[in-house]
Amino acid sequence: MGIIPNRYISDLTKSLKKKQKEYNATPMSGWLALSPLLVFLCLYLVSSIIAQDFYKIPISAAFLLASIYAIAICRGKSLDERVAVFSEGAGNRNVLLMIWIFVLAGAFASTAKEIGAIDATVNIALHILPGRLLYAGLFIASCFISMAIGTSVGTIVALVPVAAGIAQEIEVGNAFITAIIVGGAFFGDNLSFISDTTIAATRTQECSMSDKFKVNMRIVGPAALAVTVLYIFLGRTVSVVPEAGTVDFVLLIPYLLVIILALSGVSVAAVLTIGIIVNAVIGFAQGSLDWSGWLGSIGGGISGMGDLIIVTMLAGGMLEIIRENGGLDFIVKAMTRRIRGKRGAELSIAGLVSLANLCTANNTIAIITTGRIARDITRKFELDPRKTASILDTFSCLIQGLIPYGAQLLMAAGLAGVSSISIIGHLYYPFVMGAFALGAIILRLPRRYS
Repeated sequence: MGIIPNRYISDLTKSLKKKQKEYNATPMSGWLALSPLLVFLCLYLVSSIIAQDFYKIPISAAFLLASIYAIAICRGKSLDERVAVFSEGAGNRNVLLMIWIFVLAGAFASTAKEIGAIDATVNIALHILPGRLLYAGLFIASCFISMAIGTSVGTIVALVPVAAGIAQEIEVGNAFITAIIVGGAFFGDNLSFISDTTIAATRTQECSMSDKFKVNMRIVGPAALAVTVLYIFLGRTVSVVPEAGTVDFVLLIPYLLVIILALSGVSVAAVLTIGIIVNAVIGFAQGSLDWSGWLGSIGGGISGMGDLIIVTMLAGGMLEIIRENGGLDFIVKAMTRRIRGKRGAELSIAGLVSLANLCTANNTIAIITTGRIARDITRKFELDPRKTASILDTFSCLIQGLIPYGAQLLMAAGLAGVSSISIIGHLYYPFVMGAFALGAIILRLPRRYS
């Protein structure tokens, strides 16, 4: 046997190292790659069930533990390389832009509340309600306010106490009148330009808010109109007109400005910045706000977004690890294996975000968690990202409005003094919205975006 030349040994060694590197970089089995997501869901669900409270367990803690596990099982990389992959996902351009918008949205909402804009909006809405259109008027007021302030919880906190008082005055069940407010709150949460769900849906699908609004409105607008007609019919015997507080139309300016500018295509970051400044001008002019109070309310609004910001970064990092290990490719292939067209692809996205929302009881987190997977499905089947964003937002709001352990129903039940399950039976809008959204997928509507 002859002696192998050193150069051949060197080439063979390099070849073996290359193959080993390729093997180490090969994506792990699909279920193992996806296991961090399953760990998160199990941690959050099991802990919440044991505690008998879905909001006692911080979702950020569950994401942190799941992220540590994700880093631990990532193979073929050093610890520093694994952390670098995680950090790349947490610091993704879209994630950071989403965080900046969260910060500005928190500051705007807080400064608007500080100058009394929320109370003024409620009073104006109640002031124009005729008696026989009371139910429809409360629904429309809830829709407008939630769209203006960008939060369903904030709308519920503002209007449910008023609605509960109205219920006593006209001798109608608290659960029924509360459900009117909750339904309208989800309409606005689904469409608002400063809503967490809208921000998350549009950023993950890389489309503009105004385009998503146009698609979304064509789907849920008819549903809201149908529910409004139903409330007009149900309220035809009501003759009591509730008393409204002081009306100050000036305080409507920040909300109207945000809606008008956003619809005009102005960047949401610029819109919110302008809104914060306008709140300051109105507050200073009316004496309801001083310099330190303005800065304090901005700080308070940003602090209120702290947990959501942390969760967004942890989710971004964990999903980047899952993607690196081949988990996203696996789930996209699994969900689209038997899909033959765009209709099936859209239904799979709707099912995915609905399942995530059932498990997390948080529609924003459900969108953040499934957004990247939905984007991959969108690209594979050449869907319109504007409709995908609408599907993500609509179906997450649908499920959030129907789970008795969701923040909105728990808050509404506590304020109205009824059980959250009793409210669900009167929630006409979420059910009708879900039917219209499902119909839009099956019938391929709106045509332009399908």
